[in-house]
Amino acid sequence: MFAIIESGGKQYLVSEGDKIQVEKLDGEAGSTITFDKVLFMGDDQTQTVGKPVISGKTVEGKILTQGRGDKIRIFKYKAKSKYRRTQGHRQAFTEIEIVKL
Repeated sequence: MFAIIESGGKQYLVSEGDKIQVEKLDGEAGSTITFDKVLFMGDDQTQTVGKPVISGKTVEGKILTQGRGDKIRIFKYKAKSKYRRTQGHRQAFTEIEIVKL
């Protein structure tokens, strides 16, 4: 059994036991979270497609960690004008284990 859920404007293909990293969600490690935007559910025999979401279906997950990703460098440069700017960014994420479809 697998499902496609939406979180933070992105779509994730999940099944039970999967660990995914989504954009930061509120909650502490160990707490449960419910995704109600289920776009697709199915297995080998049956499939259900939402228009745009499947009403009444939810996916439950357990928050494992709250963290920040690797640092990326943003470098702005304009030729012949002595303009150089360096900036860094670390995106916050939440790691979730899918418990129940």
